[in-house]
Amino acid sequence: MHPEIDNPARAISLKVSSVFLFVIMASLIKVASEEVPPGEAVFFRSLFAIPVIVAWLASRGELKTGFRTTSVRAHVFRGLIGTSAMALSFAGLAILPLYEVKAIQYASPLFVVVLAALMLGEKVRKVRLTAVFMGLIGVLIVLWPRLTAFTDGSADEKLAFGAMVVLSGSLCAAFAQIHVRRMVETEQTAAIVFWFSLTATMLALLTLPFGWAVPSPRAAVMLIGAGLIGGVGQILLTSAYRFADTGVIAPFEYASMLFAVGIGYTVFSEVPTAQQMVGAAVVIAAGVLIILRERQLKLQRGKARQIVTKYG
Repeated sequence: MHPEIDNPARAISLKVSSVFLFVIMASLIKVASEEVPPGEAVFFRSLFAIPVIVAWLASRGELKTGFRTTSVRAHVFRGLIGTSAMALSFAGLAILPLYEVKAIQYASPLFVVVLAALMLGEKVRKVRLTAVFMGLIGVLIVLWPRLTAFTDGSADEKLAFGAMVVLSGSLCAAFAQIHVRRMVETEQTAAIVFWFSLTATMLALLTLPFGWAVPSPRAAVMLIGAGLIGGVGQILLTSAYRFADTGVIAPFEYASMLFAVGIGYTVFSEVPTAQQMVGAAVVIAAGVLIILRERQLKLQRGKARQIVTKYG
């Protein structure tokens, strides 16, 4: 294996660092959402990530690659789905505790498995199917206190709505991942990263007539910081996959729950219930099972290719 690829310790450190930065970014958005609507938050998050991404591409000599594309339509469509996911996530952050938003967002990899079967024709065998059902049960455990608010007419209907918003965002994020799987066949990673930030910025501007607010200096600093930190987090995440396979890195995504619980408790005085933590643990276990299964299948496919190459 190439020495740059075979460096799991570096890959994991980059992944965990990116996860931590994304939780910090979400925390900043949560604070700023007290003053600005989700569309405005998406604008700041996307706009101020662009200079960071451009500087990174320039340092790697990939600036021309970042601008080059073979399908503008594909990037626009990816922007529409990804921006919707981001806006719904930010809307949920304004309503729900930070840790709960993260727990619900863990449903996204489960949706990816289902959508890959429906849209890409991928086979879903017993292990992954079991993991999906297990994960959905975990999501239901997390959501159940919110769902009952719709039926008993309690004052928590706003929280229930917030949970549905975040879940919808997770579904949009899954659609975006499926679309990116198709895009990587013809588009460079640098182009996908750059054009998404630019497209999201432009799409967010369309929400301007729907009630943007002039942020206070404190909120403006939070929003700009979220954009810059989000850009750095994206770079660290992208870089992590240069040093190890997905199967090695992906499970560390779930470190975000530890960060979210810690920051939520320290900054927002949020304390998760036992039921929510149990549900989150079930979803995490299902996600790790899917990741391990994907890694096993990848190894099997690799061995099959070696056999075909050697004896075919």
